[in-house]
Amino acid sequence: MTAGRAVNRMLRMPMRDGAHLAASLYLPEGGGPFPVVLERTPYGRDAPRRVEVTAADPNPMDGPRLAAHFTRAGYAVVLQDCRGRGESGGVFEKYLNEGADGFDSCAWLLRQPWCDGRIATIGMSYGAHSAAALGCLDPPGLVAQILDSGGFDNGWRNAIRQNGAFELKQASWAFNEARRSPEAAADPVLRAALEAEDLAAWFTRTPWREGHSPLRHHPAYERVLLDQWRAGTFDDGWRRNGLWAEGYYETYSRAALLHMSSWFDPYPATATCNYRGLKQAGRGPQRLILGPWTHGERSARVFGDVDFGPDAPIDSWAGDWNRHRVRFLDHAVRGVADGEPTVRVFVMGGGSGRRTPAGHLDHGGRWISVADWPLPGAMPTVFHLHRDGALRRDAPAAGAAPVSFRFDPANPVPTIGGGFSSLEPIASPGSQDQVEAPGFFGCRPPYLPLASRADVVVFQTPPLAAPLQVVGPVEIELFVATDAPDTDFTVKLVDVHPPSADYPRGYAMLLGDTIMRLRYAEDPARPRLSQPGEVRRVRLSLPIANLFLAGHRIRLDVSSSNFPRFDVNPNTGEPEGEARGLRCATNTIFLDAGRASRLMLPLLD
Repeated sequence: MTAGRAVNRMLRMPMRDGAHLAASLYLPEGGGPFPVVLERTPYGRDAPRRVEVTAADPNPMDGPRLAAHFTRAGYAVVLQDCRGRGESGGVFEKYLNEGADGFDSCAWLLRQPWCDGRIATIGMSYGAHSAAALGCLDPPGLVAQILDSGGFDNGWRNAIRQNGAFELKQASWAFNEARRSPEAAADPVLRAALEAEDLAAWFTRTPWREGHSPLRHHPAYERVLLDQWRAGTFDDGWRRNGLWAEGYYETYSRAALLHMSSWFDPYPATATCNYRGLKQAGRGPQRLILGPWTHGERSARVFGDVDFGPDAPIDSWAGDWNRHRVRFLDHAVRGVADGEPTVRVFVMGGGSGRRTPAGHLDHGGRWISVADWPLPGAMPTVFHLHRDGALRRDAPAAGAAPVSFRFDPANPVPTIGGGFSSLEPIASPGSQDQVEAPGFFGCRPPYLPLASRADVVVFQTPPLAAPLQVVGPVEIELFVATDAPDTDFTVKLVDVHPPSADYPRGYAMLLGDTIMRLRYAEDPARPRLSQPGEVRRVRLSLPIANLFLAGHRIRLDVSSSNFPRFDVNPNTGEPEGEARGLRCATNTIFLDAGRASRLMLPLLD
């Protein structure tokens, strides 16, 4: 089949409120009607897509080239600009119009003579958020969806905030997208004003305020960002379409879904929660792919400073992402058997631990195919945190003393890698040795390991006598207290490679991290400030798949900040995003038998 043809590069699709959204239509050669692939994006429907590359072709595909992969397979393709972006009318309001606009778009498609009544959506990142939003409303004709690295299950818990703490990628995203907005494109003075701002400098002056931010030149974008920053409580503002798919699981479309994310992406918890929630609700068939990548970089093998080996790219087993998407749609839309497993997971680890010729840690990894997530055969195994810094399976003593540390919000722990996106040029995602260096925001000489800081409490196993394979949701339970009205607790899971000729100090490789704002520990809808000495329980979850080799250590780092990935808690208890003061806090982790802080690892034989 040939590549198809561009039939109309300027469709105007009417929405219920009278706004018209711009779209491009591509049809296969030959007679129709055809099943339709719909992508909705705020980044320019026909523009090059940074992540639409393959191992064989590293040149980013634009809209026409992307469409050709599907028209060759007999699908009509509609690429649409989201409301208020690109050439679409209306006002862009981040995330909140995508469900209704997507529903109306599906209804309009069904009325077109070239549509055979079957609609599939594709989308990566914001495109996945918009696709999940329309899926929540169960639009007519929807039979398949590919949610690639997005589709908020709960934006308060994952990816906008994280358990109450604000993900500062939202700030850098807002600034960068304001620079690319239709308003900036039409107004050279506005664009010049935005381009003149030093975003890194502004990250030293948080939280931002109205008229006192790099977005002050574009008040509409500033307003949306500050509203998110200040919306700490999980209230009805978060229980809205576009932000809260888990509230729609019981009524979600019965379309077949492929969920995809990766270990150094912002959305592995989102993908796994949506997969589990929709499967438990008995909606359509669900599949899940979890790779080792950063956000959308599915054809690479190096993320941060770590090389995950030749099997890391999706191309190693799928041919490439384009072919895999077509195979999935052929299966979901046309009933063509494809032999794919329900879940594919990349298990990190197993490499030599040497430095590669390109200068990266060889950590390696491999793909496994399994029946479900969490894996049915994984055995939950408890490791207790001990006063001497050990991470052991034996329970602590009844009178074991706690560990306390001083958290100064004026000197936060710097972010060194992790699972995030859109923070460039402030920070870059991926796995890194947890050692300060000049290239990381907030690091200063003498550039020592983060574990040497007094406000980073380290718990680790002895060198392992045999390999341990951890695959599934890692659960962390901490019993804590603070002498401040509020504070944060952060955790990082680390694979400690032993010293070697290439890495004489060893290598503390980051696997994943998360955070809890203490005022939300019991109930995110009813925040509560702490009383001095009050013991509170913090429960956190982190999806991980890693093979810890013999000689390695499993390490858990506990602290109270991870900046600039998350906003810094001023410890004052002031309303979110509005603090003007800072207060040092003495934070305590309890380690006795009655308040046994612990790490639960799902071990797989």
